[in-house]
Amino acid sequence: MIDYHVAIRGALFDIAQVCDNADDIALNARFIEDGLLFIRDGKIQARMAWQEGEQHLDAQKGYTDRRGKLLMPGFIDAHVHYPQTEMIGAFGEQLLEWLTTYTFPVESQFADEAYAAEIARFFIGQLLSHGTTTAMVFCTLHPESVNALFSEALRLNMRLIAGKVMMDRHAPDYLSETAEESYRQTRELIQRWQHQGRLGYALTPRFAPTSTPELLDAVRRLREEFPQTWLQTHLSENPNEVAWVNDLWPEHARYLDVYHHYGLTGEGSVFAHGIHLHDEEWQCLHDTGSAVAFCPTSNLFLGSGLFRLPASWQYKVRMGIGTDVGAGTTFSMLRTLGEAYKVGQLQSYRLRASEAFYHATLGGAHALRLDDKIGNFAVGKEADFVVIDPAVTPLQRLRNERSKDIYEQLFVLMTLGDERNISETWINGQCAWGNEAAQ
Repeated sequence: MIDYHVAIRGALFDIAQVCDNADDIALNARFIEDGLLFIRDGKIQARMAWQEGEQHLDAQKGYTDRRGKLLMPGFIDAHVHYPQTEMIGAFGEQLLEWLTTYTFPVESQFADEAYAAEIARFFIGQLLSHGTTTAMVFCTLHPESVNALFSEALRLNMRLIAGKVMMDRHAPDYLSETAEESYRQTRELIQRWQHQGRLGYALTPRFAPTSTPELLDAVRRLREEFPQTWLQTHLSENPNEVAWVNDLWPEHARYLDVYHHYGLTGEGSVFAHGIHLHDEEWQCLHDTGSAVAFCPTSNLFLGSGLFRLPASWQYKVRMGIGTDVGAGTTFSMLRTLGEAYKVGQLQSYRLRASEAFYHATLGGAHALRLDDKIGNFAVGKEADFVVIDPAVTPLQRLRNERSKDIYEQLFVLMTLGDERNISETWINGQCAWGNEAAQ
């Protein structure tokens, strides 16, 4: 008999291992139509078919019955801005104008501890209600914003990576700092939060245009002092941004060269967007073990361009999916995958459902260097998962009933689905959102 705290019965879908190409993903996809997931101390103890697992059930503990629902690893959001939650759907600008018109004024409010705590609670609630169990998050310039977000995530024992934005030029005075102030405040935050619970700290220079050489040198110093931290920033999102970087850093041949010069590429570095990359930059990302975050809803909303998903396979660059709220228009990974499919279609790339859900789960974990901890139902992994109702509307029910296999059902889910399909979200073996969540 398996020694477990929780057993859940339902359909189970995950990807068995990290893959090198889309065909490998299809070969490593695992589906059990009627399965059991055993959990103890927040970890996966076993996954098996009901016929095999029934004999391991304890009559007193019983099991949670979720037949008719689909269990899969929790979604991983590789790039999102929690302070921009309240400005989602802001009209009519491209990247640089959008930052000035909307983003900077909203972010100025996060010096207020109470305000930061309010939005942090709302933001975490949105992640959970949309099935996201791990995210890599931009805060603001203010340490208060980081403290508020990490405090809420720690309360839920959530796996989260985040960091204070660092910027010392080309920003309003109320959102500027010196390189030394940025270094000092970031260092204090790392010492306070890195490895508290399931939290991780990400060095977060906003992007090259808001960074002086002194600031990027400060980021390098912090990375050398704290090698277990992550790094997140933006890269080649918008043509005007790329041209601006070329003007500001003429001594560097390409945008990525700026970061690489300061030692900011490498293991645990995640670069959001990467739309307008040259082949040499893709090769540098591969050679350094860096990752990119594909943010389809944001890229379409701001008119930034089309991410070349096949290039990430060609150059074997780790990739995750980011909602990029608030330029991104939804917290829903289901909706975001639907938009990723359309981006692929515009480039004659067919994004299969197995590949899409890989990027949102194990592939995202691989991009964040967390695939030893989360991303599938392997024994010993942390029990972060989502319970999905695949048919919550009449149209979904009709379409689902006529789907020939799980892959068609998953494709329907990512093209017709949204947050209404999320029935429960489990964090570290406990229901954190949904009917079973502690009130």
